[in-house]
Amino acid sequence: MTKVFHAALLGATVIAGLAAATQAREPQTAVRNEARARADSIVAQMTLEEKIALVHGLFPPFAKGKTANDLIPSAGHIDGIPRLGVPIVRESDASLGVANQVEQRKGDVATALPSSLATAASFDPEIARAGGAMIGSEARAKRFNVLLAGGVNLTRDPWNGRNFEYLGEDPLLAGTLGGAHIAGVQSNRIVSTVKHFALNAQETGRMVADARIDEASLRMSDLLAFQIAIEKGNPGSVMCAYNKVQGDWACENARLLNDVLKRDWGYPGWVMSDWGGVHSTAKAANAGLDQQSGQELDKALYFSAPLKAAVEKGEVPMARLDDMVARYLTGLIETGAYDAPVPTHAPTIPYAKNADAAQRAAEAGIVLLKNDGALLPIARTAKRIAVIGGAADLGVLSGGGSSQVRSVGGAPVEIALSTGAASSFARITYHASSPLAALRKAMPQAKITYVDGRNLNETVDAARNADMAIVFATQWTTEAQDVPDLRLPDHQDALIAAVAAAQPRTVAVLETGGPVLMPWLAAVPAVVQAWYPGQRGGEAIANILTGRVNPSGRLPITFPASAAQAPRPAPVGLDTLTSLEAQAAANPANASGYDLKSFPIDYVEGADVGYRWYEKKRQRPLFAFGHGLGYSSFAYRNPVVTGGKSLGISFDVVNTGQREGADVPQVYVAREGSAAPMRLAAFTRVTLKPGEVRRITLTAEPRIVADYDTKLPGWRIAGGTYRVALARDATDRAIVRTLTLDPATMKP
Repeated sequence: MTKVFHAALLGATVIAGLAAATQAREPQTAVRNEARARADSIVAQMTLEEKIALVHGLFPPFAKGKTANDLIPSAGHIDGIPRLGVPIVRESDASLGVANQVEQRKGDVATALPSSLATAASFDPEIARAGGAMIGSEARAKRFNVLLAGGVNLTRDPWNGRNFEYLGEDPLLAGTLGGAHIAGVQSNRIVSTVKHFALNAQETGRMVADARIDEASLRMSDLLAFQIAIEKGNPGSVMCAYNKVQGDWACENARLLNDVLKRDWGYPGWVMSDWGGVHSTAKAANAGLDQQSGQELDKALYFSAPLKAAVEKGEVPMARLDDMVARYLTGLIETGAYDAPVPTHAPTIPYAKNADAAQRAAEAGIVLLKNDGALLPIARTAKRIAVIGGAADLGVLSGGGSSQVRSVGGAPVEIALSTGAASSFARITYHASSPLAALRKAMPQAKITYVDGRNLNETVDAARNADMAIVFATQWTTEAQDVPDLRLPDHQDALIAAVAAAQPRTVAVLETGGPVLMPWLAAVPAVVQAWYPGQRGGEAIANILTGRVNPSGRLPITFPASAAQAPRPAPVGLDTLTSLEAQAAANPANASGYDLKSFPIDYVEGADVGYRWYEKKRQRPLFAFGHGLGYSSFAYRNPVVTGGKSLGISFDVVNTGQREGADVPQVYVAREGSAAPMRLAAFTRVTLKPGEVRRITLTAEPRIVADYDTKLPGWRIAGGTYRVALARDATDRAIVRTLTLDPATMKP
């Protein structure tokens, strides 16, 4: 493993940036070697039964009486080995806070971050790291030492029900912020996962779908996001996905787990399954799966007695079992979880301080999409404001599924589901952070009224009689279900259009899991994308609207002008699934006979995910990746590009506005003469006072500049001329320069 990790870069030319990164990893590799040596020495002292006990875990809600230790209602539990000092492992979901779905731990609350898409919209690794550090501290305080965080699946489809849990459509952005979030979690001496490996890109049929894509495209997109996140975050564990990839289940896919993850990337930690994602014993173990998670959710306890029998028969070598256990221990040792016992009693958690961190993340990620006539920030002269819809009098919406946080302050709205794949573990849940209350507090001089939008005549009258109207629109999305289309549900598009017709000074605030269509856009002068803004979302939205905070978020995902622009206009297999569910409901005695069978999803866009697809197809989206406005303005001046062994650009950023604000310069690259669209190769976030000038130097991530060559195998930069765009979003080509790069190759 170590020799593979230190494999020489292929070819004669070494890219300076990657060489420096390799040097920086040398101390880290020494630590890993020590951790693995220690793990091996512990494994050598174990009996076969003790080894087997560590490679399968309980699902606490279904595991009563299966352990003598305290079983916390949560995602997972693995008993320790006291005689060898191996700790008990308790696992909790997820990336947005310490989850407590359907309140399985009565009265237990936690701080809720905004959605991961909101964090991605900050384009700020420090925001991501701070959020991870905060939720990791709460996880430790609640006696969890593994947090099932680190979702970096690329958002290939705008309708994916789980987009809100991920970090957008670009591998550099997702990998960079995912790695920062993981590092933040693990700064608390607990383990963070990175998930779901790999190509778990839709929820419809997620347990049976077969994701199909060629290797080079996969390496240059989803796998690159994972690779960057692992390099930057060093997660103790990787969680494999439910779906198949190229015909093999992800959790028994030797190409993904053994060849890519462990051989090519030299990953030293353990691979855990997703809950209910194991399908075999010997095949899965030999293919690289190290631990069966939440065993009660699988069809069999594959890694319990059947694994022991497989080892005794020689179907799984003892050396492989030893490696499985050693990887588990290595992940615990490296992160500090092995030697830092969680508290026996929960210490006092600084919830107020943690809520501030959640609010900062929301404020950094809220995107001002449109602001015609500088309608925002709300003028201090506004005396009458109508706030409409979205339960803005009660709170802000959150996404559903395993990531659901029961936030401090409780849930003012919680609606159980009667049907659908998510009905057993998800509820439509709001956090107790009312935008209406926050606006009233921020603007005591104004009369701010609220109508829920259900009575159209009352709503239109309220809008017409106000100085301005603010319409809150919501779209609930959840794990296990994709949205059937991109329209706002419950006739909210018609509501916004009616309000805008009555009140020309209308603001639309969107609390959604991802992109939505906006048929009313031309009539609405200001639009704010608030995502799921978390526990302090109401305050964050109010601060953006009133100008207390200058908006600085940028879209981490393209908003299409129509569903037809996306590679797939609707979830693949949804029609079949809907038909089967209807047949099962009509014939409950034989409902099990209507299960969805495995079906292919052909990712025809390959590596050209998101904004790259739109450029390739010459389509103009509604709002481009990277787009975002603010209450200040910025200029880029004096750009200088450098080539040779690495691609660099230096430029001045000038705040030309009247107030302090943050800007996100983005660098896109493409080889001259290539048909490939431009790719985000570097970005940064910079905060400047009015008139301030700062010189910025950015170096392109070499694997973004390169293409993956399966014949090497590895990354290849073709020597020659490259175009470099210094841009405000993925479509901006106002500043383009050219440079020459030397040919180069890199390891996979």
